[in-house]
Amino acid sequence: MDIELVSSYEELSLKSKDFIIESIKKKNDLLLCAASGDSPTGTYQLLASEFQKNRELFSSLRVIKLDEWGGILMNQQGTCESYLQEHLIRPLQIPESRYIGFNSHPDNPDEECVSIQKKIIEAGPIDLCILGLGSNGHLALNEPGEFLQPYCHVAELTISSLRHSMTTGMESKPAYGLTLGMADIMNSKRILMLVSGIKKKEIVKQFLAQKISANLPASFLWLHPNVVCLIEKDTMEH
Repeated sequence: MDIELVSSYEELSLKSKDFIIESIKKKNDLLLCAASGDSPTGTYQLLASEFQKNRELFSSLRVIKLDEWGGILMNQQGTCESYLQEHLIRPLQIPESRYIGFNSHPDNPDEECVSIQKKIIEAGPIDLCILGLGSNGHLALNEPGEFLQPYCHVAELTISSLRHSMTTGMESKPAYGLTLGMADIMNSKRILMLVSGIKKKEIVKQFLAQKISANLPASFLWLHPNVVCLIEKDTMEH
């Protein structure tokens, strides 16, 4: 794992933007798996600025949504869908034909997961997966527990995840999560994990201990051959 400490959120965003741009230049139809939340927001804003300078660069880019809050309407503020539409899909003008994403309010959540898994098989593998580090060590909505699931699945959300900043303004809380599984993530050719936020000091410390456990899903990234991890240094100071 290539770990790089950065001095600020702005530097983290700039470095991750550059990493993504270089990846697209190497493969113009890159399949990008996109996380939601505070950590990648600055990166996406910088990508939107790049789009205004060079629209052609993004003309074949494909995007897949990493996870979603389940049991709430897609257009409700706080869904991963509304976040990605605002910060990535609309700014980069990604059409439906180049976007794969969970429906947040499916009639049958399990069938929705089967459908997304088929689309990953057809479109994949994922070329670059953007991840954040959950405050409880989760990766996407693969929650800590006795075991982890390999493929797209319906996740039972922990109290920690239900307190996520994205859910604070929701009228009703998510009933479950929809997420890519650990094998889907680990099968990505490259992974870029962004770690920011002073509240993550303890989980960063546990992650850097390199002890691989289902109780810390992010620890499995130590098994992947091509991970770049950008860590804002404030998350490591005691």
